[in-house]
Amino acid sequence: MTQSLRPDRIAVVSGGRSTERERSLMSGRAALESLDRQGYTTVFLDAASKDFSDQVRSSDVAFLAIAGQYAEDGKLQGLLETLTIPYTGSGVTASAIGMHKTLAKTVVAAAGVAVLPSAHVPARDRDTITRALTDAIAFPLILKPLSEGGSIGMSVCHDTAELAAALSTVNASDGWFAEPFTTGTPVTCAILEVDGSLVALPPLETLPTDAEFYDYATKRDKTKYRYRCPAELPSATLDAITTAALTAHSALACTGYSRSDFIVTADGSPFWLEINTLPGLSHTGNLATMAAAAGIDYDQLIRTILATATTREGYQP
Repeated sequence: MTQSLRPDRIAVVSGGRSTERERSLMSGRAALESLDRQGYTTVFLDAASKDFSDQVRSSDVAFLAIAGQYAEDGKLQGLLETLTIPYTGSGVTASAIGMHKTLAKTVVAAAGVAVLPSAHVPARDRDTITRALTDAIAFPLILKPLSEGGSIGMSVCHDTAELAAALSTVNASDGWFAEPFTTGTPVTCAILEVDGSLVALPPLETLPTDAEFYDYATKRDKTKYRYRCPAELPSATLDAITTAALTAHSALACTGYSRSDFIVTADGSPFWLEINTLPGLSHTGNLATMAAAAGIDYDQLIRTILATATTREGYQP
């Protein structure tokens, strides 16, 4: 890998205020250990701290090991740009659009990527939301908060009663997003910027053992799923997935790295679901697993991500 400017002090930014706080902390600790092991000078910062802005000013680069609202949606990126601190991951616009499921699908579909039909309903009373969604999407449907990650608040609804129950369980201040529940194989594909070029990592297939879909609870219990990487799918399907992931990354103007999620139907057709602009960084997570399948060890993955921050315009070592 080409040598990049080596920052004197790296702030590993983690934690935060989102519902993905614990997953963020796991990523942050793993990234911190890797950077320390490689001889970098680091400080671990919780984005939820009241004095975070003052703390981060003393660092040369912010390594973002964080996810969810106020972190992956452009708000944190905007603060760091105001403070003129380079950071890892995508910029303000790509982060904000990527987190907004409807906007992201619109942009990616316009670039020629296959997506499922969907509906977006702002946060209103439950009866209004129920009528709007059932008029647009037939049952069974999958319901998601518009701007959440990690499958938080997602549920499969087979009828109006289940839809009403799901709407009453989770608060979605930005509204709701629904699409047809499509059975198939969950597959994810990461894009990594290496020496200025975009590289698609081998797609990873997730095999839930007993859940109806790869939901929040399943993701957090390693006994309920297993990974297969590279995914055991026809070569034409794998090619379509990597092409779609590259197209989505570029269409949304992502930088550094990203991870696109797909559902592959029984006939081998992949449909793009959403993008993660700050994928998790745990040692056994899907990004690290895909990197390992491409011959990239964990420390090299962290260095590669860091390099995309230190080459941002305006970086001053």
